[in-house]
Amino acid sequence: MSRRDFLLQSTLLSIAATLQPLRAFAAASSDHLHTKEFSVADFHAARRFVQIGASKVAYVEQGAGDTALFLHGYPLNGFQWRGIMARLATLRRCVAPDLLGLGYTDAPGDADLSPRAQMAMVLAFMDKLGIGQADFVANDSSTGIAQLIIAEHPERVRSLLATNGDVHTNSPPETLAPFLEKCRRNEAQAWFEQHLTDNDFARSRDGIGNAYHAPERALTHDIIENYFRPLVSSPKRRQQGQQYGLAMLPNPLPAIEPRLRQFGKPVRIVWARNNELFPDRWAHWLDQTFPGSRGIRFVDDAQLFFPEENPDLIAAEARALWQA
Repeated sequence: MSRRDFLLQSTLLSIAATLQPLRAFAAASSDHLHTKEFSVADFHAARRFVQIGASKVAYVEQGAGDTALFLHGYPLNGFQWRGIMARLATLRRCVAPDLLGLGYTDAPGDADLSPRAQMAMVLAFMDKLGIGQADFVANDSSTGIAQLIIAEHPERVRSLLATNGDVHTNSPPETLAPFLEKCRRNEAQAWFEQHLTDNDFARSRDGIGNAYHAPERALTHDIIENYFRPLVSSPKRRQQGQQYGLAMLPNPLPAIEPRLRQFGKPVRIVWARNNELFPDRWAHWLDQTFPGSRGIRFVDDAQLFFPEENPDLIAAEARALWQA
């Protein structure tokens, strides 16, 4: 063999050796590839409805297979989960409903918007869509709703990924009291409206921006419109946007603690550190209460709605939980 041929063969072998781990990594990561993330226009186009009693419940879905159910925060809607759903659609049928009184769900003016009513709606929603059991991913007030479902119908829950939200006696959180007083005085609807008329207010600490780490990036005009326009679209919706908060009382969560302690399925807690509404001690409470807890991951430089801003992080945590 000539020296030139020897050098060429050595170079090719070296390249092949370099590519081999890259090929292995690509194969191992193929299920991490994600589908197209919904834009606001995509979200509107993909929306479907299912009749639950007198309510017309809005939802979107992506993917196929076992179901993962994503429950949003207050006063958002299912669009909150778009990035995470796109990243997990190769592993799960990802479904995100809009809760009663929020988003694009149409509920009667006198509808019960309490956590227990929301729980009943979610269970009926699962029945209508043929979902026997689901992996739950929840944020904010929906973290409390997910715990109610675990307590009342543990057979419907395959796993729970819980992020900052209502826990035990911290529901609604004490620091939310001034806003709830606005709701009682019928003044919160003006707060919703101001987000639409003044997007800078929306991105400020006086608006929903206080729930985001980087609101100037997260809250584009279209996203603000998507979240807040339905909340002021009619007198009924204005009242429901306020009533959702008030309906958290009386708090149903302390009574279910014994049943949570009997839930042995996988639970993972991913928590924005030092959050004003939902402090770290409530993540520890969940970790110590659920016998199947897989521990806590605290997230720095994050606020309440960090799952929307950090879809890669939440998707990675969900994959690890589901594959454990």
